[in-house]
Amino acid sequence: MDIMHEIFRIHSTLSTFWWILLGVFFVIYIVLDGADLGAGVFSLLLNNENDRAAVMSSMAGTWDANETWLVVAGGVIFGAFPLVYGSTFNYLMIPLMFALWGIISRAVAFEFHVHAKSSRKFWGFMFGLGSLVAALFAGIALGATLLGFQMDTGNAQGIQMANDPFANTVPHFSGNALSFLSAFSIWTGIGALIAGGLAGTLYLCARFEQDDPIYLKAHKSATLFSFLALAAVVITLIWSYAIMPDAAKWTGNAWFGWLILLIAILVAAYKMMTNHAAHRDFAALLWCGAVVLFMWGGMWATNFPYIIPQTWTISQGGNPANDLAILTLFMTGFVPVMITYNVYQIWVFRKRITHLAGYESH
Repeated sequence: MDIMHEIFRIHSTLSTFWWILLGVFFVIYIVLDGADLGAGVFSLLLNNENDRAAVMSSMAGTWDANETWLVVAGGVIFGAFPLVYGSTFNYLMIPLMFALWGIISRAVAFEFHVHAKSSRKFWGFMFGLGSLVAALFAGIALGATLLGFQMDTGNAQGIQMANDPFANTVPHFSGNALSFLSAFSIWTGIGALIAGGLAGTLYLCARFEQDDPIYLKAHKSATLFSFLALAAVVITLIWSYAIMPDAAKWTGNAWFGWLILLIAILVAAYKMMTNHAAHRDFAALLWCGAVVLFMWGGMWATNFPYIIPQTWTISQGGNPANDLAILTLFMTGFVPVMITYNVYQIWVFRKRITHLAGYESH
């Protein structure tokens, strides 16, 4: 009994460790590539194809490394929470398919735009459209995940065959292809576009010279997006509290801790807006990242001990303890290496550019 208790304790600890790391990987991806996606969406508002090329140029040295965090997060779900991976990707097959299409389209557009002549405008449009589709459907997938999904332990028809030794007893998604669609998930998709627009325009303000035409357009748009994002956050919080059981924690016995988190978010948002108004662009971008970090951390903590709200707990979805131990031993050391690489890239490509820059110059 003591051995079983110890194995359960180790399994619970390792599962929680990888759940925390998974949240870290996702928030790093959102902060880094969210700005790239938002800048891509903003590029649809630019009429000049050379300006769109300059937007691409601003992220030419970093965009592919930023997307690495999404690959790592997917790998963690597969390696540490395989049952969650199988059922969730079944549930979210359509929105993730479109999000992946968007990511692939913008990546192809990056490479083709610089070499194209007659089709240059088309690839510039695909860069923006791919960014928009990726952000929209990633947001829809997030909203659908927060609502949870139906599972069954029966066979393909949902009937457990007691006398059939080959009957499927592994919990699996039992809904249909459109189960992810709801008013809330569509709203979170729209919210993701607004948040991406804010992050993207703040990013462009930090990357372009302050007298550059693209900077002036991005600065004006960022002000608008900041107010839209504030309204979107309020709507999302109220809606979440109304429909999600775990959101009751916000006003439960630990309400004071959630109040501190809310104050931290408001302070970070205020600092972001004041720094933006004062044209302290990099500081504004950092404070935007802080807002995302606080809000994502609050969402992750709200769902604890679930990895998928009301569907999979962390322990239920985790791999056996010995598999998690091997994963921890061999993979954890790569995390500081990846972070160091990202920091180095940002430092190397920190210099501001102008609308005259082109992707081919990098």
